[in-house]
Amino acid sequence: MLYFFQQVLNGLHSGALYALLAFGYVLTNGILHRTNLAYGALFAFCGQTMILTAAFGYQALWLTLAAAVALGVAAAILFAALISHVLSRSVFERLANRSPNAIVVTTLGILVFLSEASRIAADTHDLWLPPMLATPVIFAQSDGFKVTLTVIQLLDCAGVIAVVALAAWLFSHSRFGRAWRAVSDDPKAAAMCGVDVTAVFRRAVLFGGFCAALAGVLAGLYYGNVSFGTGLVFGLKILFVTAVGGYLSPLKAALGAAAFGMAESLWAGYFPLEWRDAWIYLFLVVMLVLIGAGRDQAKIA
Repeated sequence: MLYFFQQVLNGLHSGALYALLAFGYVLTNGILHRTNLAYGALFAFCGQTMILTAAFGYQALWLTLAAAVALGVAAAILFAALISHVLSRSVFERLANRSPNAIVVTTLGILVFLSEASRIAADTHDLWLPPMLATPVIFAQSDGFKVTLTVIQLLDCAGVIAVVALAAWLFSHSRFGRAWRAVSDDPKAAAMCGVDVTAVFRRAVLFGGFCAALAGVLAGLYYGNVSFGTGLVFGLKILFVTAVGGYLSPLKAALGAAAFGMAESLWAGYFPLEWRDAWIYLFLVVMLVLIGAGRDQAKIA
């Protein structure tokens, strides 16, 4: 039972990162209704930006480690805002009414561009942050086996829960949340009722970018590194998870993504790790076919 408890705690951290990414992804795709392959790349790019900027601040500017990391976090947030601004105005708005394949191909190109930009900036080297707040907190122990989480894991989980809970509350009680739901349901009808569809869409993309940036920063602080190909892996997982759950509720998507992270952790604890992604993707594809077919039949009815 202690071993199972440890796997559950491990799943809390990975599930928190997935939940934050899923919440931000649905904010954009709930309105766009198009596949955005660049979202995972934005997550990885911001994490890599934070690490590269922190390394520059520590080595070239002679900042303390805390100040260098703070500089890296600020740079990641600024880049997320800039990239989200460009995506919403120059890509999504112009291609929103085109074929879905147009946005898929365009965002795939953006994914490659961001991955290559971070690789070139790092000179194809993986830079690593030193372990921070890695002191284990013991939750239970017996016969020499200890169930632990590190301080950085606890802070990451607490931060994600606070951000998602606050965002979900604001989303349910704010004018923007009501406008988002109206635009997601029927943008033309929302525009006829006086909703500024363009402004709602731009804010949704911006908030989604901030979620990706925060997730990238938290991942970089915990793992110490965010590699060039991480964005594609995380992006595909979030794409499948949110497709299964639908794009009507960012909070439900976040909860589903958290459950997905828990399932990954339990698989890694009890089954061969090299088969984890294959079986998880297979499960998501089956669920997408079954649930997607049910949604389509409900719409036809």
